[in-house]
Amino acid sequence: MIRIPSRLCIALVLGLAGAPALLPAHAAPARPVAVDRIVAVVNNEVITTLELRERVQQAQRQLARQGTALPPAEVFERQVLERLVLERAQIQLAAETSLKVDDATLDRAIGRIADNNRMGMTDLRLALEKDGITWNRFRDQIRSEILLTRLREREVDNRIVVTDAEIENFLANNADALSGEEFHVAHILVRVPESATMQQQSERLARAESVVERLRAGEDFGRLAASYSDAPDGLSGGDLGWRGRDRLPALFAEAVRQMQPGEVSKVIRSPAGFHIVKLVERRGGAVAGLQQMQQTRARHILIRTSEIVTDADAESRLNGLRERVINGGNFAELAKVNSADLSAAKGGDLGWVNPGDTVPEFERAMDALKPGEVSAPIKSPFGWHLIMVDERRMQDVTDERKRAAARNALRERKAEEAYEEWLRQLRDRTYVEYRLEKE
Repeated sequence: MIRIPSRLCIALVLGLAGAPALLPAHAAPARPVAVDRIVAVVNNEVITTLELRERVQQAQRQLARQGTALPPAEVFERQVLERLVLERAQIQLAAETSLKVDDATLDRAIGRIADNNRMGMTDLRLALEKDGITWNRFRDQIRSEILLTRLREREVDNRIVVTDAEIENFLANNADALSGEEFHVAHILVRVPESATMQQQSERLARAESVVERLRAGEDFGRLAASYSDAPDGLSGGDLGWRGRDRLPALFAEAVRQMQPGEVSKVIRSPAGFHIVKLVERRGGAVAGLQQMQQTRARHILIRTSEIVTDADAESRLNGLRERVINGGNFAELAKVNSADLSAAKGGDLGWVNPGDTVPEFERAMDALKPGEVSAPIKSPFGWHLIMVDERRMQDVTDERKRAAARNALRERKAEEAYEEWLRQLRDRTYVEYRLEKE
């Protein structure tokens, strides 16, 4: 463990107030300078007052835009600090495992944000400044969000396996899950550490039951979620938005089945902790004509990395193959010679691919292509890919659609549950020292 300097040392290093100064008697007093103190230590890094204050202000603005009443300042500050701790632990893990976001990826993401808001880059900068967010800080935050998404994909999403037996069981026991009915749901999570004692579990349960009582007495759900929820969406009021029953965690789907809009569930136990679910609204029902599914006929070239073949080598090699295809080369012939996938013998042909059949990175890249287009090199857990889309079609595949929908639903459910458990385990093994109460 790297020793953290004392508060006085930090002040001196940063050139901030906090240490006595030797000034001539005639010297004019210096202007006050804000002292940036340490509010938490996360492994070998610190979180400071200024970082915490900035995040608190951002979260407050978000809740205000939603029309959600703000929690008590002290409670809200601690909630934001806990999010910062968990975020810092994830970023540290990403750095330790050489996961990075390059500037080109970051620039493309910011460009999409501007486009989605129908803004030019200058307008986006002005809007951020109006909210008190500097351009460099905004870039750092977007980079962190992309990094955390990639970390989750690598550590959780890409490890999810859905078996044929699970699909059969889902279809047999959830006849109405694919009916088209949707639920607007909000939730609160009181996380329980994996190694929690019986007393700690009892204390967390009592906290959750107290929240339920306050909700049923009429207190605002968003305000209490921002005050007490340990879920990543807690600071935004715990709102999960509209979801089909198949896209809700199994425990939530079972809870909302018998609930009416506006109702709050009893406390629900899961491996991650104690949940409280609110059914905000419900809509839809059995929908006819959902038999059409878009299928993609695609082929790819796979280059696997090893001790000899680095990521840079694989990417460079695929870029060279891509240039050859763009200049008239035959993708199928190149796949036969260069691809490390079993599909190489068929010219890289994957056949007709349904949504959910491939890993997220591959599917996103494939879906972005038009027929005849070739992707840039794409990295997945299997290696590096070059993807070409031959054609697309809408196919009337009732049974296939149901199975694909069931697979996606099970994958999403398992991923949500696995992510909560992974966050809990990461938090449990992270060294954290809180200094907020010492300030």
